[in-house]
Amino acid sequence: MLSETRRRGGTRARAHGHRAARSRPLLVLARAGLAARGMMYVIIGWIAIQIALGRSATSADSRGALVEVGSTAVGSVLLWLLGIGFAGLAAWRLTQVAYGGGNAREDKPGARLAALGKAVGYGALSYETLKYAVGSGAPKSSDRQSADVTATLMRQPGGQAVVIVVGFALIGAGLYLAWRAWRRKFLADLETGRMSGTQRRVAIALGEVGGAARGLVFAAAGVFLVIAGAQHNPGRAKGLDATLRSFAQTPAGPALLVVVAAGLIAFGVYCGLEARWRRV
Repeated sequence: MLSETRRRGGTRARAHGHRAARSRPLLVLARAGLAARGMMYVIIGWIAIQIALGRSATSADSRGALVEVGSTAVGSVLLWLLGIGFAGLAAWRLTQVAYGGGNAREDKPGARLAALGKAVGYGALSYETLKYAVGSGAPKSSDRQSADVTATLMRQPGGQAVVIVVGFALIGAGLYLAWRAWRRKFLADLETGRMSGTQRRVAIALGEVGGAARGLVFAAAGVFLVIAGAQHNPGRAKGLDATLRSFAQTPAGPALLVVVAAGLIAFGVYCGLEARWRRV
């Protein structure tokens, strides 16, 4: 009898949790967060293009994007909106950790673990954005953060191996993102039945190009992390800014950086479509 009561109580708690996860305020915040993510990618991509053309010394990462936003006439308001949006995105991801994402793929343990990582990342970005909005200074550059975290890991027993493993995991994540874009797996996350034919074609084009560019950047950052671990040199680890700049040092020159940056802008615009059509 007691076990039956506990079971019913657990069922009711899960039902309440699912309703809270599907509440309108949280869904609005989730969509606002997707729009905020898109805005960040567009700005980062634009900064990277300016770097390729030799017209910008700003870092092509979240720090540089926040500085660019903060320098506008309505910068303070935009920073608060971005910070709130990222907080909403973090909260939405946490509901996926607790209750799943509404489909079999997102209910798997691996998907929930990934959602937890994203929640932590967006939560940290929200904190840094809001801290900057109140005048506490811009966050560290991605390059500095990457080097600091790598150095901290390497000081721990087995830290060098951990760095290498994380680097390979990042490479794998990048390749997965590129494969997912190529196979158009992202369409499963969109309410395509409510889109017009033109909207669907635009979403496919942006999702393919943007997803491939994002995957390439992730994989490149992973390669640098593996090198840093193998050489026991935290300075070889690169954040988003240095990773993007490295494309300009290839035989293709700055033209490759422009192509990759344009891909990130495409992904940012795709995120804007997600804010409208994503299944949340």
